[in-house]
Amino acid sequence: MPPNLTGYYRFVSQENMDNYLRALDINVVLRKLVCLLKPDKEIIHTGDHMVIRTITSLRDYVMDFDLGVQFEEDLGPVDGRKCQTTVSWEGDQLVCEQLGEKRNRGWRHWLEGDRLHLRMTAEDEVCVQVFQKVK
Repeated sequence: MPPNLTGYYRFVSQENMDNYLRALDINVVLRKLVCLLKPDKEIIHTGDHMVIRTITSLRDYVMDFDLGVQFEEDLGPVDGRKCQTTVSWEGDQLVCEQLGEKRNRGWRHWLEGDRLHLRMTAEDEVCVQVFQKVK
């Protein structure tokens, strides 16, 4: 049975965000700004329904979805694109596939103890973020 990811998580660290954003064609000014942000994550996981809020001082981003059901995700706040997105479990990892203009786009979340890990991919770039559960 997959873990329940419900909780509030504070940003700890990230690696390779600039190159990941470059792969998404984000301009240099916005890339530099995003690399300075320290986002928090709030996850509400109820059965097959999830809400993931990414909270920053600049803008919040909310994903509200049912597991295993493809939906159109408006990534306008991120890079101006729309994707056909499906989120499902692969073992203990929550995996998101975002089909659209960019190859190999998606992410995966998993827990190691009380730390939430996020691995985001676009083209050949990988960005990893780590968050600490606080409640």
